[in-house]
Amino acid sequence: MNVGFPFAVGGRGRLVDPTYDEHVREMIELVLFTAPGERVNRPDFGSGLLRLVFSPRNPETLAAVQFQAQSQLQQWLGHVIDARSVAVEMLGQDALKVIVNYLVRRDGQERTATFERRGLP
Repeated sequence: MNVGFPFAVGGRGRLVDPTYDEHVREMIELVLFTAPGERVNRPDFGSGLLRLVFSPRNPETLAAVQFQAQSQLQQWLGHVIDARSVAVEMLGQDALKVIVNYLVRRDGQERTATFERRGLP
């Protein structure tokens, strides 16, 4: 059974059980948007992607952030996916868009997930 994120109880009083694809997408989202040091006992978990908001907006910074995000996905989810590419775009002053292209190891299918965060600090 896969536990959904955010954790939720359904109408029948049972845990929400996402599909495998939804579960993988949720795990990717957790790695991308968790800051290193945020998790107890896992200080190196997370990509630090949200630090981009406070960084200079230039091609070098975007490339470094994309590399960091892709390497963290491989480190933490390499047994589940093969992260093929990560693209990061700034959408104005307080928004960010991340596009992840990955191969699900379980079925060999390639997928793309898009995440947007608005109202960043």
